[in-house]
Amino acid sequence: MLYRITLRIHGIVQGVFFRDSTRDYARGLGLVGFVKNCSDGTVEAVAEGPKDALENLRDWCKKGPELAAVVRVEEQWKNIDEKSVDTFEVVLS
Repeated sequence: MLYRITLRIHGIVQGVFFRDSTRDYARGLGLVGFVKNCSDGTVEAVAEGPKDALENLRDWCKKGPELAAVVRVEEQWKNIDEKSVDTFEVVLS
């Protein structure tokens, strides 16, 4: 079964290589989706794949790369029938 998780990451998460690091980590897990900066200073990541890989990504996002200072991560889950994209990319905002 496939799932989609939407993560909103709060804290010092912009200007610290969070998006690029998230993309690389997600690709390493075989996930597809995107990550982007939001105008409110948060980062949003939307990923699709198996539940265990998505949980792994979520747990990584709770810490992020070395320069990040994550305060909290909001998450929303959805069951999906198939992946909507073929790769994981950084979306420029």
